Amino acid sequence: MSENSPAETLLSYEIGPIRPPSEAYSLLVRFTRNCPWNKCEFCHLYKGTRFERRPLADIKKDIDAIKTIQSRIVALSWQRGGGGKLSQGLTEEILAAPRYNDFFKSIAVWIYFGARNVFIQDANSLVMKKDDFVEAAQYLRQAFPTIDRVTCYARSQTIAQLYTVVDLRRLKEAGLTRLHLGLETGSDFLLRYMRKGTTKEQHIIAGRRIKESGIELSEYVIAGLGGKKWWREHALETADALNQIDPDFIRIRTLKVTRGMLLHEKVASGAFVIEHDEEVLAELRLFIEHLEGIGSFVKSDHILNLLEEVEGKLPEEKKKILSVIDRYLALNEEQRLVYRMGRRAGIYRSTDDLSDVATYGRVERAIREMEEKGPGSVEQHLSLLLETYI
Repeated sequence: MSENSPAETLLSYEIGPIRPPSEAYSLLVRFTRNCPWNKCEFCHLYKGTRFERRPLADIKKDIDAIKTIQSRIVALSWQRGGGGKLSQGLTEEILAAPRYNDFFKSIAVWIYFGARNVFIQDANSLVMKKDDFVEAAQYLRQAFPTIDRVTCYARSQTIAQLYTVVDLRRLKEAGLTRLHLGLETGSDFLLRYMRKGTTKEQHIIAGRRIKESGIELSEYVIAGLGGKKWWREHALETADALNQIDPDFIRIRTLKVTRGMLLHEKVASGAFVIEHDEEVLAELRLFIEHLEGIGSFVKSDHILNLLEEVEGKLPEEKKKILSVIDRYLALNEEQRLVYRMGRRAGIYRSTDDLSDVATYGRVERAIREMEEKGPGSVEQHLSLLLETYI
């Protein structure tokens, strides 16, 4: 392979707009486009788009293109004496070189991290014909023998209505190892209010079927989705649903409402009242306190969450998880505001970081200067910082 070959700028494949943070170093392979439901009040991602099932032939063509790119990068490694593996230096060289397009760069990173994980896009590829999904998943596995984890998003309603445990086991045998489901809340009222298109019962049925099939299950919960009016119902009903499912992972996401979301209209009218950061933490504490009889990992793996350390294995680390929230709530008003600003600006990852006196002083001065410009400017700035992470 010539390092200056024009083919390096021509080979491509289709990539969707999103993947979970836990799939940061995964290969992205698009089986479907956009979201077949696309009505949730709290989501703006697929608004204005049309859902499409990609033809099986097109999916295989993409997998072939990925395989070709991988082969060329591995060949380059052999030329450079790397024995087919990518060193940090060679990976950085590929990332910096204009002769390689973004697809080459993405796959180089995937190879560097072991070429082990794949995320199937987009929002709910389980609405494909089951035979097509199985064939595409098998083709993917055959193309890349190093893969040991294949995951995708799915909807509880789809699984509850269309998939038996036997069907799910067939997907597992084809190579699917984990499903990410947006539970969001266990409250039937809030599920209707937010137009989620599913019910608490369907969440439980789908979750249990996935667990019984042997596929790993990640359930997503939106902290703050109950707002000031329904926060308690949201916390208790969500905990109750998850207690009946016992997922492998409970992943926390904090609500942030932007103008592109349908929920923004309810906020503007006063029908839905957004919780303050500290109210969200009180809701989150109540939720975690009522998780009982399950062995899930609680994960706070998103920058929208104020406290990254709210995570651990249930039940043995439950007290530790709650203590993280209690430690923050025990801070004085100034310390809480400094931490919020530092966290949202990407400076702080733990309340322990507040002990850095020099950094604390810089953040505190920045807050003071904002407030001098006008009351409320600090909260406005915090809100704008959060929007950059949506």
